[in-house]
Amino acid sequence: MKRRKKQHEGAAAAVQVREGRGHPFSALKSYAPLGGADTALYRSIREAVPIIDAAIGKLVRLSGGMYALCEDAQAQEELNEFLRTVEVGHAQTGFSTFLDSYLDSLLTSGRAVGEIVPDEEGREIAAVLCHRVEDLMLREGETPLDMRFCGYDAAGRLRELPRQELLLFTPLLPEADNPYGVSMLRSMPFMTNLLSQIYYAMGQNWERCGNVRFAVVYKPQGEEPDSGLAKERAELLAQEWSGAMQETRGGSVRDFVSVGDVSIRAIGADNVMPECEVPVRQILEQLVAKTGIPPFLLGLSWSSTERMSSQQADMLTSEITALRRTLTPMAERVCRLWLRMHGYGCRFRVEWDDINLQDLVEEAKAELYREQARKLRLENDEKEAERK
Repeated sequence: MKRRKKQHEGAAAAVQVREGRGHPFSALKSYAPLGGADTALYRSIREAVPIIDAAIGKLVRLSGGMYALCEDAQAQEELNEFLRTVEVGHAQTGFSTFLDSYLDSLLTSGRAVGEIVPDEEGREIAAVLCHRVEDLMLREGETPLDMRFCGYDAAGRLRELPRQELLLFTPLLPEADNPYGVSMLRSMPFMTNLLSQIYYAMGQNWERCGNVRFAVVYKPQGEEPDSGLAKERAELLAQEWSGAMQETRGGSVRDFVSVGDVSIRAIGADNVMPECEVPVRQILEQLVAKTGIPPFLLGLSWSSTERMSSQQADMLTSEITALRRTLTPMAERVCRLWLRMHGYGCRFRVEWDDINLQDLVEEAKAELYREQARKLRLENDEKEAERK
């Protein structure tokens, strides 16, 4: 028996590689919470919405720097010198610079990861580095207090890191089922997706309607021309119209003259651009409210008389103070290790720079009122003492 060759039909195989073009921030639309794998989404939000990026930057700058107060004066001087000159990577020095990167990661990803790098002899802290949060995983032990840090080795396997005491990890408002912390941007993906869709559609509409294109229509009158004559007249009209447009680009004015019934209209001129001011403002109000920063500090002039009131200043001060409370344990670990490595056993505490959000005139008035109240209390105490 002769074997029949199997005939293959000419059906095309499924395409495996496809273009992923479309919305420039498509991660906002396909968001699904995956517990720690959403860092790329939050970074995309900051890239897509400049006002959110500006808000995080202002919170970082308003948090200010820190210094240490020790019982031993010499230890305090040497420790503050270390904090001022320590290497933090990327050709930068100073623990305040490290704090800026650390806090930026904390607000964006909901957690921050750092590392204390000792020198070869193990007698000095050579650098304090801030790492990518994706490079560190948590593994819970037998008790809730037993938390181990894991990382990927050269083969891509997840291993427990050997020097646990040198790692710095800070979660932002960790939940019972989420030890990695909660990003400040967690409730923003839906609103930022709507905002990016509005701006993306606005850009497309302006690209279509803003770049004016013309339609030149010639309607022959009288006898019906043959196809050759119609084609010749159409080519002549197109050539003359193109020449008139070229002269306009050069700065001169050239009229377009034609014979017959010729109509010229702009394509898309009849379309009306949809109003977007109200929905954009409503979305921005939601986003700004989550940051806790007064709108005018972000360049939003929603009111002609808007200024920072005492209530707004108090709220912003409480936000910054809460962020500082979150960062203080990490800063204390670095200072404590440095003191122990240099043989100091004195007690210390971490102090932060003063938060100044009010006018100097208002602060002076408040100081005057406090002194006047103090004077009245002393006078009342003296009168009470004389009566006795």
